[in-house]
Amino acid sequence: MINFDIMGFLKRIFAFYINSSIHVALAVVALLAITVLEYRLVIINALWGFVFLAALTGYNFVKYAKVAGLHHRSLTQSLRLIQIFSAVCFALLVYFSLQLRIEVLLLTVGFGMATFLYAVPVIRSKNLRNLSGIKIFVVAFVWAGVSVILPFVASEVAITPDVFLTFFQRILIVVALILPFEIRDVPYDGLNLKTLPQQFGVKNTKLLGLFILLSCLGIEFFKEYSEAPYLLSLLVFCVVLGWLLVISKTRQTRYFASFWIEGLPILWLLLYLLFQVF
Repeated sequence: MINFDIMGFLKRIFAFYINSSIHVALAVVALLAITVLEYRLVIINALWGFVFLAALTGYNFVKYAKVAGLHHRSLTQSLRLIQIFSAVCFALLVYFSLQLRIEVLLLTVGFGMATFLYAVPVIRSKNLRNLSGIKIFVVAFVWAGVSVILPFVASEVAITPDVFLTFFQRILIVVALILPFEIRDVPYDGLNLKTLPQQFGVKNTKLLGLFILLSCLGIEFFKEYSEAPYLLSLLVFCVVLGWLLVISKTRQTRYFASFWIEGLPILWLLLYLLFQVF
């Protein structure tokens, strides 16, 4: 009789889901969907797959490129599986890219270069990730660009002042999302990184995060047009993120940041869809 450990199997599946960046890629797609819904854009199906696969392969490149380069002969089974999975996703990414307009690809290349420089040391043997204080803003800029600017270019719709406000708002939102990760990494980050918790302390970083979230809500009132479902979903999202930020610690449970925090954009999208129904 075969003794199958169903719980162990599910845990391995969940770990692969997180470690292979599927969860974070879905979060990026959720932010893209929020923009599409807010501005009633029409984009081709290929862009959804393209953004998902680009986020997934980009994140895996940032996370594992150095490890794979140093230990390519002794990779663990799980890491090797992620490496193969990423290669398949990259092949699919190329397939979807062939269906997109050249303007979309050129803009994506720009964001891709920021991701590449984030991981690969080219400036005085440093990458953007290791330059003092810049890490969090590089990630926020790329996420905001992909989820706000890219769908407008893809749908050939003019970018209005409201869109620029949404772009800036999205940068602030992603910065706030990253802060619990910054707090978690305080014991491990080198002092040369000068992250926000290192410079201002954990408590002041939390206060800064709450101020950022209040600013995100305030920006909404400067837009020429703002619908109730979006504003309500944004409000709930900011309250939940603010609460999770307040309870963030340097010693977190394993999936506090990588699942609950990173999954908040998916919750935001679901709330937005729910409020549109009512």
